[in-house]
This record gives sequence, structure tokens and C-alpha cells, in this order.
Amino acid sequence: MSLRIVVTVKYVPDATGDRHFAKDLTVDRDDVDGLLSELDEYAVEQALQIAENADDAEVTVLTVGPEDAKDALRKALSMGADKAIHVEDDDLHGTDVMGTSLVLAKAIEKAGYDLVISGMASTDGTAGVVPALLAERLGVPQVTLLSEVSVEDGVVTGRRDGDTASEQLEAQLPAVVSVTDQSGEARYPSFKGIMAAKKKPVQAWDLSDLDIEAEEVGLEGAWTKVDSATERPARTAGTIVTDEGEGGKQLAEFLASQKFI
Repeated sequence: MSLRIVVTVKYVPDATGDRHFAKDLTVDRDDVDGLLSELDEYAVEQALQIAENADDAEVTVLTVGPEDAKDALRKALSMGADKAIHVEDDDLHGTDVMGTSLVLAKAIEKAGYDLVISGMASTDGTAGVVPALLAERLGVPQVTLLSEVSVEDGVVTGRRDGDTASEQLEAQLPAVVSVTDQSGEARYPSFKGIMAAKKKPVQAWDLSDLDIEAEEVGLEGAWTKVDSATERPARTAGTIVTDEGEGGKQLAEFLASQKFI
């Protein structure tokens, strides 16, 4: 029987762009370029490695987001994933981690799975709780923050590195795992992979396909909201210390005035 791997990925604003909030205090995703979250590339890579080492496996990438989120799916498909699912609905605008985990869980159940792989966090929200929420909603074990992961005989095994120790963990499939940016360099899509991705299937689902009511997601269903936001002040030119014999003293006085020493 084929090993069914689902990788959750996110289309996020480019961290090098001018990221800011929209008028409704949600992240403005229209005025800045987006891309596949770098941390999710590690999840795609580990899914592909597991599939390559299995007798029979299929990798599906899943995202929840606007029309442009297809770009994230195409990147994952060009890396080597077999197919993709895009959940898009206007009522998803403003959805927080609770709503996102609900939509992802419903989509994963509809698609069918043995193993769900996620990145350690998204590079926009950085909450890092979706994998645990997914495991709870799906009613399966979670093995999170892995630096190394493998699957054999229906068991997922991994290593979690902490500050003082490394743990070896395992769980029976089906299960949810998340991997860190230490799990292995993500591959670059080849030209052949990019061309092949254009022919791979991308299913489009909305809330009605998943039996989810609009009130359960979006700003209305969000458990968390931004109350206010203030732009970071522009960076000043700073203070230049010209060393004419008193440079060290001036520097010490400046550091003391800023309470650094």
C-alpha cells in the first residue's frame, strides 16, 4: 500500500520586502511579493527523501491561501512533490492559527494520509503551533521539531535536538511531524522539475468542500486579533566617533549614556 505523505506549506510575504499591516490590521499580502516559506522547504525536502526511500509513496503538498498561493505549490511541485491541494475562499481572510489548523485538518482528512509533515513555523506568523493543533484535531501522535526523520515499517522515527540533550522519538503512523531548519538542505528545482510541475495536478477546494462554516474561520472566527500596530521608526544616521586621541573615551561615554555598560 502506498505511503501517503501530506506536506503543509504556506505562501508568505518576502522577508526582504516592505512587510506591513493592512487597514484591518491583518498582514498586507497584496503590496509585497510572496514565496514559499523557507522553513516549509525543509518539510518538502524531508517528505521527498522519505518517499525516495520507500517502496511506494506519494507526496501531496497542501496550502491555504489566496490565488497567489499557487506559486508556493508550484515551487514544491518543481522540487518533486507529486500533486497539490489549494484551499482558497474569500471567507478565509484574517484566519488565525486555530482556523488554519481546522481547515488543514479537514483537507488532510479529505485527501487521505499516513504522515503529515510541517515546517517548524511560518516565517510570517512564527507561532509554531499548527503541527500540534493538527495532531490534536486529527487525533494522532505528534513528533515535532525534528532535526532528523525517517519512516520504516509503519513507524516514524526522529531526533529532536535540545540545548542540553538530543532525544530519539518515534510514533506509529498515522502521525504528524514537524522538522527544523537543521534537518537538511532543501534541493533546488531543476529545469526538468520546473517543466514537469506545470503538468502536475492541483486540486482547488473551498470551505463548502470541507464542510466548514464561514463563522468558524476568518476574522469573525479568529481567537486572536491585532488590536493596534505602530510602524517602526526610521533608522537614524547614528553617532560617528572620530578618534583624535580621545576615541576610546568618547566611545565609553556613549555606551554608558545608552546604559550598555
